[in-house]
Amino acid sequence: MTTGVARHAKLRLQILMRTPSSSQVLFVSLCLSGLALLTACGGGSYGGGGNNNNPPPVTATLAQNAAKHNLKVGAAADSQFLVSDSTYGSVLGSEFNELTAENEMKFQSVAPNSPTESYTGADALVSFAQTHQMAVRGHTLVWHSQVPSWVTPTDTTTQLNTILQNHINSEMTHFAGKVYAWDVVNEAFNDDGSGSTPATVRSTIWYDNPGIGFAGQGTAYIEQAMFWAHAADPTAKLFYNDYNIETQNPKSDAVYLMAQDFTNRGVPLNGIGFQFHVDLSFDNPNVLASVTSNFQRFAALGLEIHITELDIRLSDSSAASFAAQAKLYGELAAICLQQPKCTTFQTWGFTDKYSWIPGFFTGMGWALPWDANYQKKPAYTSLLTAFQ
Repeated sequence: MTTGVARHAKLRLQILMRTPSSSQVLFVSLCLSGLALLTACGGGSYGGGGNNNNPPPVTATLAQNAAKHNLKVGAAADSQFLVSDSTYGSVLGSEFNELTAENEMKFQSVAPNSPTESYTGADALVSFAQTHQMAVRGHTLVWHSQVPSWVTPTDTTTQLNTILQNHINSEMTHFAGKVYAWDVVNEAFNDDGSGSTPATVRSTIWYDNPGIGFAGQGTAYIEQAMFWAHAADPTAKLFYNDYNIETQNPKSDAVYLMAQDFTNRGVPLNGIGFQFHVDLSFDNPNVLASVTSNFQRFAALGLEIHITELDIRLSDSSAASFAAQAKLYGELAAICLQQPKCTTFQTWGFTDKYSWIPGFFTGMGWALPWDANYQKKPAYTSLLTAFQ
């Protein structure tokens, strides 16, 4: 097809050939040379369009880039939004290669009224993941929060022991072969300790109120949960998951001592989940260096490292805040990529539309790589670049 530029050149050539001068001959030569270059480069319009037969370049996704490093990049998800919001499912299924249930695998969700468990929402997430070739991470089996109301401190230790073992066995058996890793125990340590004194074990219905039979024995009840989980699904990877353990501090020291003890004695534990609910104050060279060294000491035990619940909350939606957020997302991705045992990089949700942050941190929000209208924020680009 003759393009607008070609027609223009031909017209100028016809006019000049009637009364050529030396300068006009030179002009014709330049015009023809320019036309030849334009054609060779696939030009054909003033707008810079190329050959209509050439398809547009394919834009890489987070999952595609992360896969180059054998890294799973995931997000916490909720099955109700797969039904009510088509864009939610479209982004989740195309950008990630892993998902976890934000709430629908927790004890209260699967057994709200009686010991009989139902997995409708969780099954929907697993089905979605299988359709989109995504791995599924289980969250969570033992936690002090979101315990069903029919489980009470008036239950005896023997009753609680049976209740918890049955729950772990029921849910892990149901999802055996479908969920590759589980946060078996979640947030079992207090935010205390100081200096070289590690944090203490949190008082919960499962530990000592009245507990499942290991009150006053520190991490023994966590150990028991790990053995139950391994018996329920021997192929699943088993994790301990917590917040405020990202750097070296008394809380992460307590988790490290437990992990060291478990690995030395053969207690089934495959890795540690580091939640990373942080704000911009986390972007400090000393803090980031502490994350790197903390990851290394757990890796030296032979444990996998999963970033499980990352979000970076902001106090405003200014361009400067988005840029600072993007920088920190990229830095954390780089730390993970530099550590061979860091095998999962997961955000707690992916769009600000459904983020938990505004409901828990007054005046804060804008924590995730997509905004509430599913527009990619600078944080998304920073992650995409880091995973290249």
